Amino acid sequence: YVREGQKVVCKVLKVDTDKGHIDLSLKAVNEHQRREKIQEWKNEQKAENLLGIVATRLGKTVEACWEEFGYALLDSFGTLYRAFEESVMEEHALEDEGFKGPWVKTFVEVARENIVPPHVTIDGFVEAMDFCPDGAVHIREALTKAVQEDDGLTVKVQYIGAPRYRIVVRAPDYKTAEEEIEKAANRVIKALTAKGGEAKFHRKD
Repeated sequence: YVREGQKVVCKVLKVDTDKGHIDLSLKAVNEHQRREKIQEWKNEQKAENLLGIVATRLGKTVEACWEEFGYALLDSFGTLYRAFEESVMEEHALEDEGFKGPWVKTFVEVARENIVPPHVTIDGFVEAMDFCPDGAVHIREALTKAVQEDDGLTVKVQYIGAPRYRIVVRAPDYKTAEEEIEKAANRVIKALTAKGGEAKFHRKD
């Protein structure tokens, strides 16, 4: 039996719009599905509270924030919580979805302050040059020094367009990610300068 005010997870069996009736089943939902759906509900409750913080910092009402970007975030990420979570995990998540404006910075700040993600991803780029006859080989060898894959940590190098190469770091948290991207860039710079080339690291484009 279900008590008044109790929160339960049910499967919708039938909807009768004429009578305004909805047939639900408790037994059709297994324990895993129940826990998952309850967690989703809790996450959305948290996300709505975070949106309230965003609104306060922006000096706007929650309703205004929903109209300005909230509903658009739902369309792009599926849930409001997912939008907060993705903006923590992926440094450019909102920009990659086409979002821009003064609210973006505040949204990301609130997300980072309140959500512990399973991982984060950041990037920067190295400008690498070597005019020796074997310069291309030296650069390629130096870039391999950045690559790393340990438990919970991944460092990759992507070609942007000479002389720029992107370093992408995936780590458990931002502090670790920032430390590792610096280390990776320094490994590249050290290896290339030892061969007579030169390189500079830029955290942001």
